[in-house]
Amino acid sequence: MATTPLLHVDRLAKRYTRGLVNKRVTFSLEADFTVDKPCVVGVMGPNGSGKTTLFELITGGNQPSAGRVLVNGQDIHAVRYHERDRVAVHYHQSYQLRTFKRTKPAFMMERAATDSPLVHLFDEPQFNTQDGYIGFMLDFFRELRAENRLVFLCMHPNEPFHLDILRESCDRFLFVHNGSVSQAASFDALVELPHVRAYLGKLAPEPTAATR
Repeated sequence: MATTPLLHVDRLAKRYTRGLVNKRVTFSLEADFTVDKPCVVGVMGPNGSGKTTLFELITGGNQPSAGRVLVNGQDIHAVRYHERDRVAVHYHQSYQLRTFKRTKPAFMMERAATDSPLVHLFDEPQFNTQDGYIGFMLDFFRELRAENRLVFLCMHPNEPFHLDILRESCDRFLFVHNGSVSQAASFDALVELPHVRAYLGKLAPEPTAATR
């Protein structure tokens, strides 16, 4: 019997345009992937590639141009605004929640199907190596996964230990580049992708024997 995926990003697209009459697309993001069960998903990509936009679309804080985001089968963009953080929650650096753009009256929308969020998205948290904070956060991610939650950890590596965090804590990976989302089933598979190696530069690990 088929089970409902924990998260289904279904042919999702966001397009930003300029101009009133002759509209020109200035940036677009497209994503289509499924996460069937609780895990920790590592996310990387250059600045301006669409990582935060993707997170805002998943949590309902940004209205898609096309597609859907289904959390345990419920379309988050159909959920009442003040209840969306019961479905998915986005923590951005300072851990302040993003606001929602309101497009219709709340009474015309669905009630959240859960009381606490199933999806937690951490957008470039600031890890401190001096006070044990990294270990605390890695334990927190594992606890969320053990409680049948889905965790996204977005990082912009500029130190080797950032890659160690991703390698140690994440089960699968997404790489966002120029508005396109690539997937990798493991850290080794991720860092062997040419565009990921170009992004990491000197931080890129030595290629495995299979890719030399």
